Amino acid sequence: MTEDPRRAQLRRMKAIALAMLLAMLCGFVLAHAMGNLGVWAWVSAFCEAATVGALAAWFAVVALFRHPLGLPIPHTAIIPRSKHRIADSLAAFVRDHFLEPQTLLARLEVFDPAAKLGEWLSRPEQSRRLAQLARGWALQALDLRDERAVREAIQRFVVARLQAWDAAAPAGEVLGLLTADGRHQQLLDEALKRLSRYLDGEAVKQRASALLVKHARREWPRLVGTVNWIKPVEGIADDLAERIARAVLDELNDILSQPRHPIRRDYERWLRGYIQRLRSDPELATRVAQIKQQLVDHPSVQDYVRGLWDQIHAALRQDLEREHGALAGHLQRSLESLGEALGRDPALREAINQHVMGGAEKLALRLRGGVTDYIAQTVKGWDERHLVEQLELSVGRDLQYIRFNGTLVGGLIGLVLHAVIVLLERAPA
Repeated sequence: MTEDPRRAQLRRMKAIALAMLLAMLCGFVLAHAMGNLGVWAWVSAFCEAATVGALAAWFAVVALFRHPLGLPIPHTAIIPRSKHRIADSLAAFVRDHFLEPQTLLARLEVFDPAAKLGEWLSRPEQSRRLAQLARGWALQALDLRDERAVREAIQRFVVARLQAWDAAAPAGEVLGLLTADGRHQQLLDEALKRLSRYLDGEAVKQRASALLVKHARREWPRLVGTVNWIKPVEGIADDLAERIARAVLDELNDILSQPRHPIRRDYERWLRGYIQRLRSDPELATRVAQIKQQLVDHPSVQDYVRGLWDQIHAALRQDLEREHGALAGHLQRSLESLGEALGRDPALREAINQHVMGGAEKLALRLRGGVTDYIAQTVKGWDERHLVEQLELSVGRDLQYIRFNGTLVGGLIGLVLHAVIVLLERAPA
């Protein structure tokens, strides 16, 4: 673990301050040894006063953090003794200057967050970066999910919605919409046309003839044997199949060409009655619900619902793993459009700013007391030695300049006082 560089800087500054104090002491002793005569008197005065100033500054700096020399001198170790007061003052400062609603709203109003957001999003590189960031978050969310829990949740959700769905009434409404403006008659016409084309095909006629021959030989074998003397039964069956098909086609054409054909009226009457029953008949609704429940409980349906998450997950992952996937591209275009809209629409900016400021005011009011208590309790809970160490590392280096200044200023004061004494001694009585 590397050492905090502030610690080395603090040690160096303390060593310099101590060296200055020792130099002043040596100078003072040397001046006395030289008899304090001539220039040595000035050196003595400077070093003596500088030593006093250095010691006073050292005492003042040390008294902030601990007891000087370990002695319980009153009004020393100020920071450890005042930890609780400092905690309350710091919490109150943050509360009054950062979480005061009016102050916060004034700063937000000047900042104009909607305009800044629009300007930021309108730059393609920013919206692209944000879209890619969201893509990464989405991939991480896919990796962190509990597959079994998600699959079971989807199954419960889908099955619950299907079970709660009243199928009969919506089916009646849908059929009612489909029958509006005669759409059901158009559907009947299309079905009849398809049936006509089907019955008019040679393959259908041949199958019908074969079925007639097969049935005749099984039911009336003697009659078929007698008829074969006159005409082959296959030929009779072909003629009969052709006539039946022609009769059915003629009937279908009659239905298609006559809007008031009895079959159309029967069809209309049956369909409308069935729609009404779907809407109001409890027995039919119960039957539809039973059919729906059978479908929901069917193993194939259950397996399909359980497999929905696998399909969704695979599709999402495949798209999100591509840098230029559809989701990322759509999000980027949406963000750019939002940025452009914010740039040209003052009303939109105003609306967003109002929402932001309203939310900020509510958040500030909600957090004001909690954050204040949290800061105060956190600071009060700090270990005193750790608190002193961190504060000393933060500001102790600068505080050593007090010792430097105390030494130099003390020495200068000593010179001034010595000069005054010399002038007084030389002054005539």
